[in-house]
Amino acid sequence: MKTAPVPDLIDPLDQSDCNGSGRDAIGLGRIKGAGLDARHGTILSLEDINVSFDGFKALTNLSLYIGVGELRCIIGPNGAGKTTMMDVITGKTRPDSGTAFFGDTLDLTRMSEVEIAQSGIGRKFQKPTVFEALSVFENLELAQKTDKSVWASLKAKLNGEQKDRIAEVLATIRLDTSRNRPAGLLSHGQKQFLEIGMLLMQDPQLLLLDEPVAGMTDAETEFTAELFKSLARKHSLMVVEHDMGFVDTIADHVTVLHQGQVLAEGPLQAVQNDERVIEVYLGR
Repeated sequence: MKTAPVPDLIDPLDQSDCNGSGRDAIGLGRIKGAGLDARHGTILSLEDINVSFDGFKALTNLSLYIGVGELRCIIGPNGAGKTTMMDVITGKTRPDSGTAFFGDTLDLTRMSEVEIAQSGIGRKFQKPTVFEALSVFENLELAQKTDKSVWASLKAKLNGEQKDRIAEVLATIRLDTSRNRPAGLLSHGQKQFLEIGMLLMQDPQLLLLDEPVAGMTDAETEFTAELFKSLARKHSLMVVEHDMGFVDTIADHVTVLHQGQVLAEGPLQAVQNDERVIEVYLGR
């Protein structure tokens, strides 16, 4: 796994704590200070997760660890369990057994979907979901990490810090020149960028992104790669993607799922040369 550039909020991990395998060995860094506790350098730990639907085993003893500041790509054939795994992480699906921890202490299996989202996990589905009648700026304004009650919303007025944050996100997603444009008039790729921006307004520690470049132009795909690599300096990213060229551009580490289990894991080149992966997914 490559070590991503580490931002100020992350302390370099003391390598003396990283002997062996599992949670203590996978981390790229550790978050310090208040909030999420990820001192061991692991932002997400799934261990022996099992999920079944009416007798069908969607996930079988699945174990996966994502490091702080890591950009992990998840690949695999349709039906491999990728969506179910994300559903477990976000609380949409409860596992039959196994453990799922966000950082060192937050047990995702005991939290609601809302609590998980508020704790710092953001999810983007394949089809962009934005408020098409509102402007790009208004979409980001609505997505702020603020009190969403009716009374608070009626009284809400942006302060200077909030305006600066929106301007920062607009620049990050390259929509600053479209800030007043209705979201419904954006291209498919621009809508994807806007939804990513809406997630960023929530200040997530972990971003889950489902086939983010599907339907994008080559130029939009290239920018998405740049965007994700820059975001990995401040966030951890899990990207589910079928575009192997895109995966090759961005991935620190690749995990291959098959029939609800981890089939292979490692650098992309090693995974691509794995006979099992060639047989069930890549082909010859």
